[in-house]
Amino acid sequence: MIQRAGLMLLALACLVSGAHVARAAPSAPTPITIGQTHLVDFAADDQRQVNVYLPDGYAAGDKRYPVLYVIDGGLSQDFLHIAGTSALNAIWGRSLPVIVVGIESRDRRAELIGSPGTAAQHKQYPTAGGSALFRAFLRDKVKPLVEANYRTSGDNGVIGESLAGLFIVETWLREPALFQRYAAIDASLWWDDAALAHSASSLLKARPRNAPMYLTYSNEGPETAQAARQVAAAGGPLVCLAAREDLTHATAYHVLSPQALQFLFPTANKQEPEWGFEVPCSKRS
Repeated sequence: MIQRAGLMLLALACLVSGAHVARAAPSAPTPITIGQTHLVDFAADDQRQVNVYLPDGYAAGDKRYPVLYVIDGGLSQDFLHIAGTSALNAIWGRSLPVIVVGIESRDRRAELIGSPGTAAQHKQYPTAGGSALFRAFLRDKVKPLVEANYRTSGDNGVIGESLAGLFIVETWLREPALFQRYAAIDASLWWDDAALAHSASSLLKARPRNAPMYLTYSNEGPETAQAARQVAAAGGPLVCLAAREDLTHATAYHVLSPQALQFLFPTANKQEPEWGFEVPCSKRS
């Protein structure tokens, strides 16, 4: 009996082995291509990734598309996240298909913060305060590159989170014409004792603007919440403020990016859901 069982197992093993041998060999793997990378000079001996995702159908026609610029948009940063969110939103009809352009940052405190900070912050982060150079990089190199090489419609927006969100709020206040729409997720407005928020009213009075901004904060504490409310109060109906204290700084971007894209690039005649915004998003210009 034991011998028969052994023979049966051996026969089964031969059948399995034979089936394996008879199976067709797998084909060579095909690369999954999701976009293109340009290397652009930021400074001497310093090239940055500018990553581009083209929406579904781009290659099949001559249609022009809006552009979404992503701060912290390196391949190891938020480019893949936002490109994927944009693709899903477009499939669902939640927001328009867009060209997604991710701009790599490196020393984020040097490139995304506009002031040296408090004495303690400057001691800890001595490079902080060079955001004007990064903004010039976007204005003078990245945007011209994109507009020269891709079918852009002239409509654009920008998105970023944390320090990138702080950079976006600062850009909205200091150079509002750089983008047509802004989304700052969990902006680090606490930096420098919330100095940027405190100066929002005076900066807004100094130059005209009509660019709307989607601004959020999560459960980072009263200082950040108060600073976000201060910016929103100064901006009036141009600012859509989403208070999401049910979220953490680690979870807010992934949860809110689909809504942010819907705010930035809404589809025609699409009603906005009730999200509990402190300022109605329907007042965008």
